[in-house]
Parts: sequence; C-alpha cells; structure tokens
Amino acid sequence: MSVAKIIEISAQSTESFEDAIKLGIEKAARTVDGIRGAWVSEQKVHVENGKVTGYRVDMRVTFVLS
Repeated sequence: MSVAKIIEISAQSTESFEDAIKLGIEKAARTVDGIRGAWVSEQKVHVENGKVTGYRVDMRVTFVLS
C-alpha cells in the first residue's frame, strides 16, 4: 500500500504553458522524490502593450511518500 501527498506550485515561462509546466516539474523534482503526476489547475498570461509576455501555471503535484 502506498500513500501520496499533493503540493501546489506555480511556475512561469516566457515561452509557453508547456514550458512553464516542464520547468515547474523539473524544479520540484530537485527537492521532492517520487513525483507521479501533476494536475494543471490554472493557466494565466501576462500581457504588456497588447502582447503576451509570460505564461503562468498553477499545478497540484502528486508524489508518493516513502
């Protein structure tokens, strides 16, 4: 039997939502072992002068406790 925990993180990228997700998971994996998945709960963009300049995601990351 395994027990999992969920944490919430936010990540940003100037490239895309996909890049923000990738960067967020990679950063979380540096300090959290056993990541099994993530659910993107929100996506937001930052706009300056009518142009999208940043992408932000809020995620719930699931990992197994040892």
